[in-house]
Amino acid sequence: MTDPTPLPPPPRPRPWYLSALLAALAVALVLGGAWVYARVQSPFPYYGTAYTPPVAAASFRGTDQNGQPWTFTPGGTGRATALFFGFTKCPAICPLTLAYLERARQALPAEDRDRVDVVLVSVDPGRDSPGRLKAYVEYFGEATGVRVPEPALAEVARAYGVGYQKADVKGPDDYQINHTTATYLIDAGGKLRVLWDYTQLTDVERVVRDLTHVLENPLP
Repeated sequence: MTDPTPLPPPPRPRPWYLSALLAALAVALVLGGAWVYARVQSPFPYYGTAYTPPVAAASFRGTDQNGQPWTFTPGGTGRATALFFGFTKCPAICPLTLAYLERARQALPAEDRDRVDVVLVSVDPGRDSPGRLKAYVEYFGEATGVRVPEPALAEVARAYGVGYQKADVKGPDDYQINHTTATYLIDAGGKLRVLWDYTQLTDVERVVRDLTHVLENPLP
């Protein structure tokens, strides 16, 4: 027996422009949600890459450019620290980093300038003696050069997510080192707050803006 009830007409296909509009709205919602999440996590618009959430910086020990034992205890000095890893035979990245970090420090008001330490940890402890580090860092300003011998250096680098390895090796004392080019900004509470790539440091005004915010807003 045939069912006399008529079947409903098939649904009309959705116009292509409506599908495109809905897809665009979905993408906008996803991107907007990601932006809101990032702003909630780090409401200050950092120029560098913010740690969200900030994490505790690792402590370590070494020898400074004066040949004296040197200990980094994040949060123990009451000052912020701009920390990076490099070496004295570095042809471009390290000199640029030291030069522009010093420019940024000098651009701060006098009362803030002494609240920022610049520290270079050598990734070439075999060649970077305290004397070599002293001549190097003092040429650029008031940075501290630190030598950490292996295998402790590898542990420190790992704690900060830093990579380094010898390259273009021509002899025991003739080589370059490929290394991570970031500078890590640690606040007075010992928290990693921001990192800058060396290519960002030339924009001193924006670096100073990050510095000022971190100086004014240390985390416990």
